[in-house]
Amino acid sequence: MDVRGAQAIFDLAGKVIVVTGSAGILCSPLCRTLATEGAKLALLDINTEEVDNLTLEINQSGGEAIALTCDVSEKKSLDAAAHGIMHSYGRVDILVNGAGGNNPRATTNADLSFFDLPDSAIQWVVDLNLIGTIYACQVFGKLIAQQKKGVILNISSMNAFRPLTRIPAYSAAKAAVSNFTQWLAVHMAQEYSQDIRVNAIAPGFFLTDQNRYLLTDRVTGNLSERGQTIIDHTPMGRFGNPEDLVGTVLWLLSPAASFITGIVVPIDGGFSAYSGV
Repeated sequence: MDVRGAQAIFDLAGKVIVVTGSAGILCSPLCRTLATEGAKLALLDINTEEVDNLTLEINQSGGEAIALTCDVSEKKSLDAAAHGIMHSYGRVDILVNGAGGNNPRATTNADLSFFDLPDSAIQWVVDLNLIGTIYACQVFGKLIAQQKKGVILNISSMNAFRPLTRIPAYSAAKAAVSNFTQWLAVHMAQEYSQDIRVNAIAPGFFLTDQNRYLLTDRVTGNLSERGQTIIDHTPMGRFGNPEDLVGTVLWLLSPAASFITGIVVPIDGGFSAYSGV
């Protein structure tokens, strides 16, 4: 295969790509890269200022993007976003479900036992990670089903492979996302079109605003005991950078992965392969 052929199988130019949670620390570098690849982006996020700033940055850099404030846990909000996207672009080729995260109130600690976790915090985590993914797949997956062609990419987690201590709601929700990804891959292929693919990535440990002070000391910046344990069990010996997700995502979204559906790809520096011995 010549260089031109290799480029063609990864080509995303002109594709309309919807990204939820687009302004987050993991998804924003991906959105910038997709813009440089010529995709037309619909950036959804609950944080209006942040998604507006990202959209402005992309457009000023020569890309094409629109911003829509959206709460993925509210189906009406997703419906409104879909209406705006169809008005602007007329179609949806790819959905990336990037919205997700944990809540400190749903995390056990010395002062908060599992038995006392607030039901509102547990519900918040499940709604954001699982329900938000399902709702987005209903709203945008329906458009893709009508077109008989497209790609959906969900974001699972290492917690779906092996649940971590202290974060029961997040681990359970992400495990459900992995299961739902497999279910939806089969459903879309059998019921609507074999040209619709559904996959997921499972990031390992990336420092974000939500986990920074769980993995590092707030004062010194040194690794916490939990952070050091993670590094000790990661063969590559570091946390992931958001840019580490980009290559795998480009592959799964592109024609290069045209015979791949129903999988969850770890991006974890070898964490899931290491037994600790």
